[in-house]
Amino acid sequence: MFIKIFKQLTYKDVGIAGGKGASLGEMTLAKLPVPPGFVVLAAAFDRFLIETDLGVEIASVLKKVNYKDINSVDKASNIIRDLIHDQAMPADIKKEILAEFKKLKAKFVAVRSSATAEDSSTASWAGELETYLDTTEKNLLDNVKKCWSSLFTPRAIFYRQEKKMLKTKVSVAVVIQIMVESEISGIAFTVHPVTRDKNQMIIEAGLGLGEAIVSGQITPDAYVIDKRDMSIMDINIAKQEIMIIRKAGGGVKNVIVQKAKQEKQKLNGKQIIELAKICFSIEKHYKKPQDIEWAYAKEKFYITQSRPITTL
Repeated sequence: MFIKIFKQLTYKDVGIAGGKGASLGEMTLAKLPVPPGFVVLAAAFDRFLIETDLGVEIASVLKKVNYKDINSVDKASNIIRDLIHDQAMPADIKKEILAEFKKLKAKFVAVRSSATAEDSSTASWAGELETYLDTTEKNLLDNVKKCWSSLFTPRAIFYRQEKKMLKTKVSVAVVIQIMVESEISGIAFTVHPVTRDKNQMIIEAGLGLGEAIVSGQITPDAYVIDKRDMSIMDINIAKQEIMIIRKAGGGVKNVIVQKAKQEKQKLNGKQIIELAKICFSIEKHYKKPQDIEWAYAKEKFYITQSRPITTL
C-alpha cells in the first residue's frame, strides 16, 4: 500500500505523508472544505530508491559536494535529478497511482511535494520543494517523479546542510489533489502578521488562480476581521489588471482583467465573513495561528493548504 486518501490521514502522519499531506488529511477529517485527493506515501519513494539502487548512487554524489561552491551544488543537483528521471517507476506503484487518479474523475490535479522530515515548527520546507499544477493523466507519473527529485534541488541540498540534516533521513511524499478552477483565491493569516494582534485576522483576495498572489505578481485586496465578533474592521481594495487562469488543454496563462472589474472589491461582506469563520475554525482545530491558502469556485470556498505561521 503506497497510497492513502486524505480521509485516512491525520496530522500525526507527517512521517509518512509529509507536512502537506498530513495537514490535508487532518482538515478533511475535521470536515473542512478540502478538495479531494490522495497522497503517494514516502514509502513509495524509498522503495523506488532501493529497487533501482539509486540510494547508493545519490549518497555518493552528495558526498562529493563542496557546499562553498554553488556550481558544485548545482552539478550534484542536476546529476541526481537526471538519475531519478531516467529510472522507471516500479510497476505496482505506477498502477496504484493511476487507479487512484481515475477515482478522482478529475481532468486536472495539482501534484505537490511534501517532505517527511518536515518538523513544521523548526524546519520549514515549504518553499524548498516543487509543485506541478494542471497535471493531466498524461504527465502525472512524470510529475510525481519530479516531486521526488525536488528533494535534491540546489536549494533543498543547501537547506539540508545548513540545518545540519545531512545524516537525518529525509524522504518525500507526493500530494495529488483535484485542482479547483478558482474564480477568486488568496491567503489568510489568522493572526495579524504585522501587528501580531491575536484578535485580528487578515484575508487577502485576488481574481483567478492563487499563484498570482503567492508569486507576488499582483497586489491583493486585504480585509481585516475582528475575530471576537466576526466584524469587518478594514477593507483595502487593490486594483488588479492581470489574472492567471487555466488554459483549456492544461497549463496557465495571464489574461487582462475586464476594465469594469479591475477596481472592484473581490469578496463581498458576506463572503468575507463566511471565509473568516472557516479560517477561525481551522485555527481552533490546530490551536495555533495558521497561514491558509483558499480558493473560491462555483459559490463555494475551498481550503487548499494550512500551516502554522512560522514567523510569530
